[in-house]
Amino acid sequence: MSKSRLLNRLAGRFAGLTDSGLPIPTPAETVAARRHFFGEAVDPATGEVSPDRVLAAWFGCAGFAIAMGGTVFLLDAWVPRGLTSHYVPTTPAQLAALRPEAIFIGHGHFDHAADAGPIAQASGATVYGTAEHCAAIRKQVAFKAEFACVELGSADSGPGDRYDFPLLPGLEVTAVRHLHSAPTRRGPTSSARVSPAPCLGDIRTHRPTLADATHLVRHLSAPEGGTLLYQFRTADFTLTWHDSSGPLLDRAPEVLEILRALPASDVHIGAIQGFNQFTNGLRDPRSYVEALRPTIFVPNHHDNWLPLITARGEAFRTPLHAELAKLPEATRPEVRMLVDPDDYVSCARMTFK
Repeated sequence: MSKSRLLNRLAGRFAGLTDSGLPIPTPAETVAARRHFFGEAVDPATGEVSPDRVLAAWFGCAGFAIAMGGTVFLLDAWVPRGLTSHYVPTTPAQLAALRPEAIFIGHGHFDHAADAGPIAQASGATVYGTAEHCAAIRKQVAFKAEFACVELGSADSGPGDRYDFPLLPGLEVTAVRHLHSAPTRRGPTSSARVSPAPCLGDIRTHRPTLADATHLVRHLSAPEGGTLLYQFRTADFTLTWHDSSGPLLDRAPEVLEILRALPASDVHIGAIQGFNQFTNGLRDPRSYVEALRPTIFVPNHHDNWLPLITARGEAFRTPLHAELAKLPEATRPEVRMLVDPDDYVSCARMTFK
């Protein structure tokens, strides 16, 4: 039996099982978790985060804990584990202890949403995603979920659909439906292929526990459920994030026009690893950067989260800079390259204002 068939069979076997609940965090645990992620910007007595800074802390793959205008929220909700354990120095319980106001789901695959239900239930966070994301996340917990989930369209919504809403007074959100990464044929807009060798050493040094391997297998078959890009705006700062970069140039160029119409991003956190890298290189991530016009670009979804098929972020540094060099120098963003595992759970490279 092939490896893919075996994984699919195991995923189907565990599909009906739910995750164990997480404990409701205490105020002291919230202070400790916020200081773990956001450092000295957190009041050691109250756990409040300084409202005059924007802070981002990466917890693997495309997941980030964000503090913006004093509000804490999560972008995606999965701590990478399964083929490795303890490679990322945090846990779902610590993410819940952050007491996020909201969890924004980019798409529903396991490496983006597999911890969302337990985290939302323990923390009281509101989840944002498509109808399919909400349905799948509610099924992750063993009993009726006590959290809200705001539906932003469905899997049938068209590319370019837009949703505008306030998260809190002074913090506006725009969600745009776009495309998941996918391979397309090479053509005039193609870039050099990017095929970094898998980095298997992390499996040996971070051996997976049975619980983590079981969690991975149980969620492998989670459906995409639609893919959303989010932009967050305060009066003086704009942050844009997406956890996949689709072939918009080939299949939905109208979405690029919608992105160009958004306010220019002070910081753009965008996925660079994807299925089209083996055919068209990093052309698709560049198209998002070109449309969103950021001052600073921070790559995501480029770490060794699944060592059999992924590599460490360092392998993407040279091809990313080569790709962005195709942009006019005047519009080329500063790159804040994140490298695993050194830059996990740290806002040292991503503190703004």
